[in-house]
This record gives sequence, C-alpha cells and structure tokens, in this order.
Amino acid sequence: MIKLDNLEFESFNSKNIKSFFLKIINYSILASMNYFEINFVIVPFEEYISDVLASELGEIGFDSFVPTESGLTAYAIESAFDEVKLKNLLSDFPFEASIDYKVTQIESKNWNEEWEKHYFEPIVIENECVIHSSFHKNVPEAKYDIIIDPKMAFGTGHHETTSLVIGQLLQMDLKGKTLLDMGCGTAVLAILAAMRGAKGIVAIDIDTWCIENSIENLKMNHIEGVNVQLGGAELLIGLHFDIILANINRNILLADMEQYAACLSTDGELYMSGFYVQDIPLIEAEANRVGLKMMDYHEKNNWVAVKTVKIN
Repeated sequence: MIKLDNLEFESFNSKNIKSFFLKIINYSILASMNYFEINFVIVPFEEYISDVLASELGEIGFDSFVPTESGLTAYAIESAFDEVKLKNLLSDFPFEASIDYKVTQIESKNWNEEWEKHYFEPIVIENECVIHSSFHKNVPEAKYDIIIDPKMAFGTGHHETTSLVIGQLLQMDLKGKTLLDMGCGTAVLAILAAMRGAKGIVAIDIDTWCIENSIENLKMNHIEGVNVQLGGAELLIGLHFDIILANINRNILLADMEQYAACLSTDGELYMSGFYVQDIPLIEAEANRVGLKMMDYHEKNNWVAVKTVKIN
C-alpha cells in the first residue's frame, strides 16, 4: 500500500475540504434533478459504522456521502429514494448502534457563489502539480500549473480520490499514449494527462455542467485536441485506449467495468477511484471476471485508487 504523503492544503483542514467537495457532487446534479438529503445520527458513533452504512446505502440508490461529527449525510435523487427500503436496511443493520435520520429536500446551489464564498487556496500535489483558480494570487510554482474554475462541476484535486489519481498520473509514462477520462468533471485529469504527453484524449461525463466546465478549463489551460463528450459508457463502443481513468463511484464502476475493459488495448491500464478500502474485494472480483488483473492500490483517508491491467 502506498500513501500520497505530499498532499498539501493551504487553507482548510482535510476533513472540511472532503465534506465540502463531496457536497459539490450533489450540487452539480441538482442543477437538473431533485435530490433528498438524509442526515444520519449514529449512537455511539464509530467511523467504521459510518463507512459500512454508506456502503449499504449505495446499494439502495444513494450516490453521494458526507461524513459528519455524529454520523453521515447521504444524498439520493428523488426518483431513487425509497424510504421503505431505507427502514428495512436500518432494521437489518449488522452493528449494535442507534441510527436516527432526518429527510430534507435540497435546493440547488450556484457553484460560482459557493467557490467564491469558501475561497480555497491552491493545492500542491507531489510537489509537481499545482491546481488553482483563475482568481488566486501568489500561486506556488510547480512543474505542472493547472487552472480550474469548477463552477458546478466536481474535480479540483482537493478530494482524496482526485488527488490519488493525480498522484498516479504524475508517475506514469504518458507520452504518445491514448487516454480516456471517464467521469471527467472539470477535466483536471485530462488536462494533466495532456500536459504530460498523452494523445487522443477523450473526456466523458453524463452531466451537462461538467461538459461545459471541462471545455472552459481546457481553453484556460491552452489544451487542444481533447474530445469532450456528453454521455456514459454507451459512447465507448468502437473506441480503444492505452489508459483509462475512471474516478466515479463503486456502483457505476461495477456496472461499466466490462465496457472499460473492452476498449482497453492488451496490457492497457485501467485506474479506478471513488470508493472505499472495504469495496476493493468487489472491484477486484469484477475486474478478474472481465479480464483485468489488479496490480496495486493507493489509499488516503480510507478512499482508494486501484490500478488494473488488461491480461487478455
């Protein structure tokens, strides 16, 4: 197991950053969908209980989670939220803990206003890559300087999953390699990949805000030739890549991994993130089923990024 120990935060602590940027996932979707926020209070509170609860909630339609001091806040799209299933889950929960919850419908938020309000400082990863907004002053110098104005899209490098994948990108030989950024968000991964020599880059996301923001960020960083597309795994038919980055979530990865594997070249590499350490057995089992071999994983604050290689 390798940890990224050179991740630097200039302003808020990592827990606040994690909480805020996980919320941004929901704000981007809320632009076009109605969501419910469910606040869970766990007594007695243990972090491992919160992690297991999040994992089980993911099985019944919840798609984003924010850790709190006393439990967990989870989000589900209106059409996916089923309170009967939720009550059944809690009644069968495997740990001896009291779990109460409160349901709230969320109003959408403007990412520009949220970003300006919280004003996070630039982030430096592995002493090689600095990510900052266009309005930041006194930006630290680094080999790779990336400007990201996230608006309502997710992916600034502050969250563990993004920083883990960036750490992997900084170690790869990308020159001349074809690359897919699946679930591109702000396109920060595609931008760094282009700066490090990758070619034929495709960036895909299901969210219109992400596509618009990706295009804007690519222009701000003077990156050309990245093919940005709106959609999901259905767009991958007939495409082929040397490297695929998929920083999404466990359920989507499990559902779409076979399609990722199908468009990888032999010995091609698939890097996946957006899930917890305890999810690795499920991810590895599906990888084995579709002809991928798990090589290693990197972990930070219980979030992981795994590397797999196509073996046939």
